Amino acid sequence: MNYDRPRRELIRRRAGSVAIEFALLGPLLVLLLMGMVVYGGWFWLAQGVQSLATESARAALSGLDAQERTLLAQAFVAQEAQRGAGLNPDDLTVAVESDAEAIRVRITMDASEHPILAMAALLPAPPDQIVRTAVVRTGGF
Repeated sequence: MNYDRPRRELIRRRAGSVAIEFALLGPLLVLLLMGMVVYGGWFWLAQGVQSLATESARAALSGLDAQERTLLAQAFVAQEAQRGAGLNPDDLTVAVESDAEAIRVRITMDASEHPILAMAALLPAPPDQIVRTAVVRTGGF
């Protein structure tokens, strides 16, 4: 009687090996996909904030003094945040500095309550605060 035969047949069978491999690698694949969605969404938000800062700095150029430039930049952000960038204007803080040479617009977004960052529970999350600055020269080159 050959007792070695069943053992050889058992080694040749590979019916459950795919399920075991997926059980080992599946969670890593899911984490990788979640990371791509979370960080891709964060970069999308950061690009939207940067675009909003750039365009609001350009809108502030038409102001005659520092107060009017601040009002123009804030009005542009309030008007275009939802429509153009898909951002909530309540999450944005606008700071405008202007002197004889340049106008600087700094926009800070609190992204902690954004749905994209809510998915980052199992991942090292990107920063909650997105801060972007744009500078437009007005003279003094």
